[in-house]
Amino acid sequence: MKATELGRVFADDEVAALYKYRAPYPREVYAILERLVVEPRVVLDAGTGTGALARSFPASIVRIDALDPSAAMIRVGRTLPGGDDPRIRWMVGRAEDAPLSSPYGLITSGASLHWMQADVVLPRFRDALAPGARLAIVDTETTHSGDWRSEFLDVIRHYSPRDHHVETHEMVAQVVAQGRLILEGEQRTAPERFDQSVDDYMSLLGSTSTLSRVTLGSRASAFETACREVIARHGMTRIGSEVVGYVAWGRPA
Repeated sequence: MKATELGRVFADDEVAALYKYRAPYPREVYAILERLVVEPRVVLDAGTGTGALARSFPASIVRIDALDPSAAMIRVGRTLPGGDDPRIRWMVGRAEDAPLSSPYGLITSGASLHWMQADVVLPRFRDALAPGARLAIVDTETTHSGDWRSEFLDVIRHYSPRDHHVETHEMVAQVVAQGRLILEGEQRTAPERFDQSVDDYMSLLGSTSTLSRVTLGSRASAFETACREVIARHGMTRIGSEVVGYVAWGRPA
């Protein structure tokens, strides 16, 4: 399945509603972003989704333009903690062509740049940045431990419509190699523990492009059954993970 087809999943109301089950960004991520922002202290959060980044920016940021092509994501984001922050200007639109109120002292892209046309958005971001401002590409890297994990991943590989998920650090390396981004730095945060119930973990999987009900269709129930069978065989009642924040920053070329 092509990325453009998978990206349409995020317009689905159920997928947007399930976003709240994803692990939050580690707190250290916001300290990194605060160090990067310059005047004017206005941020464009491109591909904001439900505003996981936008709703938690430190008080020193005076305005956040939270932009996403999915009206469903924006609707949910407004209802979540911090979604009514008056600094946030929720905007439905594509980063490729939405009107922007530049200049921005920082542009962030949280686990979303791979859904955009890099050859279009990176020049737009370059032109929208204030002098000395940067683009920060943000994501999380999650690890699970235990004997159950390899068996569980086999189930995911069987049902997922994609053979390989391109990690954000791999995508950053690609755009740098293509000459589209001048990379200035990368940093990973200390890991933070994230635990959730089995039901919440299944909801988290349902918020992803490859494992949502809208993607799996008639195979969705079989996928959930197979997942729960693995978890039950290992006697698990909660799913624990270690979440590391990843931030890469630089200037679009």
